[in-house]
Amino acid sequence: MTTIRILILTLFLAAGLFQQAFAQTAAKGSETAKAGFRNEAEIAAKFNNWQADQDARLWLAAMGFAPARVESVSATRPHGEKSDVEVTVKAGGVTSVKGISIKLVSNETGFNQIDKRWVATYAKVWKMPPNVAESLRYFVGEVAPSKPVRTAGRMYLNELTKDQQQAVIDFFAANKDMIASDLFEGDGGHAAEWFLVAYRASDKPLWAFRPAADAVKFFAEGPVVITRAGNLKIGRITMQRKGGDGGRETAKMLQFKINPALLIDRE
Repeated sequence: MTTIRILILTLFLAAGLFQQAFAQTAAKGSETAKAGFRNEAEIAAKFNNWQADQDARLWLAAMGFAPARVESVSATRPHGEKSDVEVTVKAGGVTSVKGISIKLVSNETGFNQIDKRWVATYAKVWKMPPNVAESLRYFVGEVAPSKPVRTAGRMYLNELTKDQQQAVIDFFAANKDMIASDLFEGDGGHAAEWFLVAYRASDKPLWAFRPAADAVKFFAEGPVVITRAGNLKIGRITMQRKGGDGGRETAKMLQFKINPALLIDRE
């Protein structure tokens, strides 16, 4: 860095404009973090240390809280909710609670689960037609196939009849925005209003901090199609059978996954 640039940076700091300039960038997308993020508890701790933690101050500014007006910040971790961290902020005499969904990624091609439930639960919440719900029960293996298939005990979507496949595609295409919103934000008292992706590369960690509605729009963008492997793509969201779990019944749950690293802007 040249002497002139150092002088300019010093003047910005002295004038109190440095944080504001970076907060505008944070609201748009990603920033280089000073240190890696190992887990949600560490991010909650950063919010609780907001007066000294530059990242937390940028996140608060992105949420619309001018650091100079913030009086107190308290971060907690609700259990089993869409929000991995809930931040209670008192600013200008007004107290607000903001839920944040956090995804920690270690590479650019990895996938993270954003939701998993039983087919019956999705069918009820999303008002799924009975024929679509039945097709998904074949897909996860809750109902045994009545014909030879490539994997014993369940059917991939491209093994269903053409009418069944089209019914699944039509339902998710017609309800894509509602479904994506539920997967990312949830509802009730612990809905996630914000979406934080922390890229945990060892040399230069990055993060992206966006309104959850922006994440919904980004990941839902694109067509609804059945993949060559027989799963469902809903824009940038993948729907598949959960699997694993040592063959327990929970392996038959429906799972939705994304690549959170796509949300991080890189130049």
